[in-house]
Order: sequence, then C-alpha cells, then structure tokens
Amino acid sequence: MSDFFLELYSEEIPHSLQIHARKQIHELIFKELNENNIKFKGFDIFSTPKRLVVFIENITLNQKIESQEVKGPKVGCNDQALEGFLKSKNALKEDLIQKSTDKGEFYFVKLPAKTLLTSDILRKKLPSILQTINWKKSMRWSDYDCFWGRPLKSILCLLDNKVLDFSFFHINSSNSTYVNGPFEDKEIKIKNFKDYKKNLEKNKIEIDHKKREQKIRLELEKVLKKNKCTPELNNYLVEEVTNLVETPVILKGKFDPEYLVLPDELLNLTMINHQRYFPMKSIFDDKLINSFLFVANNFDNKNLITKGNEKVIDARLSDAKFFWDKNKRQNLVKQVTKLNSIVFYQKLGTLYDKTQRIRQLGSVIADSIGANKEDTEIAGSICKSDLVSDLVGEYPELQGIIGSYFAIEQGFSKEISNAIQNHYLPLGPSGKVPKEKISIAVAIADKIDTLVGFFGIDEKPTSSKDPFALRRACLSVLRLITENKVSLSLKEILNNSKNLYLTQNYQLTNEKIIEDLFQFFIERFKINLKDKGARLDVTNSILENNRSDDFYLVMKNINELSKCLKKPQGQDVISIYKRSKNILDQSNQEEEFFGNPDNVLFQHPSEDEILIKLNEARDYFTTPSRLRDNEKTITLLSELKPMTDNFFDNVKVNDDNQQVRKNRLELLTLLCKTFEKFTDFSKLDGS
Repeated sequence: MSDFFLELYSEEIPHSLQIHARKQIHELIFKELNENNIKFKGFDIFSTPKRLVVFIENITLNQKIESQEVKGPKVGCNDQALEGFLKSKNALKEDLIQKSTDKGEFYFVKLPAKTLLTSDILRKKLPSILQTINWKKSMRWSDYDCFWGRPLKSILCLLDNKVLDFSFFHINSSNSTYVNGPFEDKEIKIKNFKDYKKNLEKNKIEIDHKKREQKIRLELEKVLKKNKCTPELNNYLVEEVTNLVETPVILKGKFDPEYLVLPDELLNLTMINHQRYFPMKSIFDDKLINSFLFVANNFDNKNLITKGNEKVIDARLSDAKFFWDKNKRQNLVKQVTKLNSIVFYQKLGTLYDKTQRIRQLGSVIADSIGANKEDTEIAGSICKSDLVSDLVGEYPELQGIIGSYFAIEQGFSKEISNAIQNHYLPLGPSGKVPKEKISIAVAIADKIDTLVGFFGIDEKPTSSKDPFALRRACLSVLRLITENKVSLSLKEILNNSKNLYLTQNYQLTNEKIIEDLFQFFIERFKINLKDKGARLDVTNSILENNRSDDFYLVMKNINELSKCLKKPQGQDVISIYKRSKNILDQSNQEEEFFGNPDNVLFQHPSEDEILIKLNEARDYFTTPSRLRDNEKTITLLSELKPMTDNFFDNVKVNDDNQQVRKNRLELLTLLCKTFEKFTDFSKLDGS
C-alpha cells in the first residue's frame, strides 16, 4: 500500500470554476478507481486559487485479475467482427472456443490471469480524465492547445514517492511545484505529500479549503467582536473569499464617515458584491460603521494593501454619493416620461406604456382587496422611475430599492415607498412576499401585465425554455394571492389587463389569451401545492369540480377538505359515494339517468329518508361556495351514512320491476350529483 498525490498548478482560477473543477476531478478519478477495482483508504481533494490537489492514501499498487472466459460474437459472424473481438482481447484465432448458449453458438476466449499495475492504469487514464473536465470558461497559454480554467503551468504527480510520468498536452508531470517568491513563482522539489504540506506551510499556504474557511471565519468573528460589531457573516462571501486566497490574512480598512448617509443597501452592495469586503455593524444600534474587513492573500507589514483598498472603496463610494445627491432631487413623477426611451418588449411598447397599464390595473386590484386606490395608482405610476437614474445604471441590482429611498426623500408615504421596492417581489419560490395591500396590488399588476402581454403575442414558455421567466411570474402572483389570503377574480383581472393593451392599440394575436393563461395558472397552482405536500387527488377533485378563479378560496377548500377527509365523517362520505357510483357504473351503460327519482315508486322507508336528506343538502348547496363551511358540508353529507347502509342492506337496487329499478338508479344518480356539487369525489383516492 502507498500514496498517490497529484497537484495541478495554474494561474489563479475563479472561485466558482474552482469548486466545479474540484467536484468533477473527484468524481472522474473515483469512478476510474472503482472501475479498475483499485482499493484505497482515503480520498481527499483540495484547492487554492492556483492549485487543485488530489491525495489518495494507501492505494494498492497492483491488482490481480483471475483467469476468465469472455463471450464474443456469434459463430458465423463476419471476419471483421471476429478480428475486432480478438484484437480487443489481445488473443489469436487458435485461442477461440465455441460454446452453446440459450441464444445459439458463440465464440469465447479464455483470458489468462494477470496483474495490472496501478501506475500503468493512472498513467494511461489521467490525461483523458483531465481533458474531460468541463470548464464553464477556459483559457489557454500562448500557442499551446491545452485549455484550462486559467493557463495550466505545471503538474506534480507522485505514486509511492516516485514521479508518475505522463504528458498532458505540452506539460510533463514532475516532482516540482511552485510557491510565491518576491517577484515570481519559486520552484521547489517535493518528496511526498507530507513534504509538500510542510513546504507550503513554511510559506504560509493552506491547501485545505475547509481549514482555510474555518480560519477565515474565526478570524473575522474575532475582529468583529473586538470592534464591538455584530458577528453575522455572509456565508456566500466567506466561501468566495476562501477560494480567492492561499494565505488568508484578515485586514481592516476605513472609509469617510460622510458616506454613511448613503442607503445601507448601496453600501452593502458596493462592499460585498463589488469589493468582497465584510461590512461592520455596531452591536449597539445594528447600523453600519465606517469600517470594513477584507481577506488579503498576504501579510500587510507596510500597510500598503489596506491603503490601496481604502483608496478603491473611497473612489467607488464617492461616485455613488455623487449619483445619490444628484438623483434623489430628481422628481420621480417627472422622470416617468423618460421611460418612453426604454423598450419593455418590441411588440409590447415601452416601460412608460407598462407603468400606465400597471397604474390602471393596480387600481382595479386595489378595489378588490381594499387597498387605497389613489396611493396604489401613484405607486404604480412611479414604480419604474428609478430605472432612468444614474445610480440604478451603475447598480442595476438596486432597482426598486433605490426608487423607494428616492420616494421617501421626496415626501411620498412609507406605503408608496415600500410598494416601489416590493413590486418586484417575490423573487422565486421561497422569496419574501410583500404584505402591505398597496405593495400587493402593484406587484400583482406588474406580473399580470407581463403574463398577458407575452401570452397575447404567443411568446409562451415551452417545455425547455422560459426566456421571460413567465413561470416565475405566475408562481409569484399565486403566492401573493394565497399567502396574503386575497380573494379576487383572476379572470376579471386578466380581462382588464388585456383591455388595457387593446386601449393602447397593441395587437394581441392570441385570441385565447385568457383561456391559455388561466390553464397556465392552474398547472402552476397544482405544482405549487404538490411542492407544499398537498394531496394531489384532493387538488384534482376541487379543481375538476369547481372552475373558480379565486385561487385563495380554492386553496382554502383543498386544505380544509384534506383535513376533513382524514376524519371519520370524511371517510363515511367517500364510502357512500363510492358504493353508489360503483352500482351506477355496473348498471346498463346504454341507459341514461338524470337524477329525477319519483317518490311514488319508493317501496322502502330508506328511499324516502335518502331523498329528504338529499333535498336538504341541495338547498344547502344553493348557498355561494365562499359562504359554506367545508366541515359543516362533510358533516351534512356524512349524515346519509346510516340511511344508505339501510338502503344497500335491505333494498335490491336492480329490482325485477324495471320501473322500480330505474327509479332507484335515479335516486343514486341524484345522490352522486349532490355530492359532486361539493367536489368531484371520483378523483379522490379510494373512490
């Protein structure tokens, strides 16, 4: 048993490519070892910006393969197939054996026992493994043909403390690696993995990305605590900086306190996303202070790294403050007309046209959900105004957020300001859902306008493509409605949106916009409920029976029905329906029943009892569904159980008298139709 060690040394690889490459190399080498039955004790893979390192502990150096018979082509095959088989097995014609099998006569060849060297297998396979790595972006060096995440400079490869020699394009493996010298990479010779780690540690390089991340976290938390700042860390940023450094050193910088007047989101975006700095918040008031932490790749003995980073952040924040001071004074209402210069979509007009539609549609929605109509119209009108600002031009991630700050600066209410920020929400299936009514109205209006527009010009999602994120928009509308318990007629809103496009003289070529969109909502609604663990049979039952366009009410019914059906009364109702429906299904298929029994033909008291109870239930179902209580409905229907049990136990449905038989089937038809006024019980499991 011995160790295998591979280091791929290159120019600095970006963190996302690095993580992706780590995973691929592990999978590819692991698969090759398993396929060749090469045993090992431990398998680790590490990375730094410049190094991808594989270490396999106690790997077997050879594998014994027992003698075996290998099946070949069928006897009588053409010579080419036979020669190909012999060549692949390194055998001669005289080695062939003919044997009978269930499928006829076949050639076999007996392969002798042999020993395979791990070194031979790896030497042969490693170049193809490295070439198989799929880089999202790759580069090559000079006029060489080798493509890598960043130009590959050397390959160190040792097996049993000896160089495992192989070539990968222009690079030959060796026992050399490099560490950073004062001005260029310094070459060092390596004896084994232990010696490799010792040399890197001497140069303050940590190859284990997990240990590097742990060290960075601990040091950051230590400095934050020392400066009386909250110890919360951005996990994504920690992972990113971990893969940007080999020698992590935590440094602290400062910026001019005058920049603290800028919105926190702007400061955070500049520091975190643009500069990969860690902002610092005081533990006393949870507000940003004019200091930041960053992870350098070297020690800063002369304070040059810190000063350099302070100059960079000062320049960025100076630009941001200039734009902030300029844009916050520009009237948002007057900025709306500038949206005429931004095309929403070629066939759907400009963003100015869109905001006018949002304003009017938002007003309709506000009326339905009890929001302030005037404020909703104002919010809808100016919700996109910040898109023409210099600040959003520099920081597009802040669209909506910056607009909300502008609104507060210009005296608009907090609700209008929030609606400007929140009308883009929710962002995805788990994103935050706005709760204020004005925000809800504007957010729904914005997304409905997009859906109606693109469905109207037949730019619908396909099974594999959704370039305009219409599925996400649809799910967002459903979440805005259901999670805020908003009851509104979706078809009415869709029709209003369609008419607003027509009023602006846009040609919507799809004549079935509303039908197509409503079905699209139904499909997304089902998927959303399934993801939340709702019973699919109950969902189908409610939707099949009730084409209501009030999705909150539908979801409420589904949830309540699911709970009711778990109770004994629910099981009784299913049992009553199932038994009745089975008898009807087994009756003469050529007959048609309408559910009109004649009580004159009743011969058993249970028949009268069932009809009286069904009439009571039918009267109850004249009440609008939104006013009915599902538990009360289930209880009412379940009260038929003793009557139907009496009927089925003591009455012969298929009576010899055809008039009596038909009348009893009419009674059962009436029962099923009455039950189906509540839900389609045939869709329920067990029905």
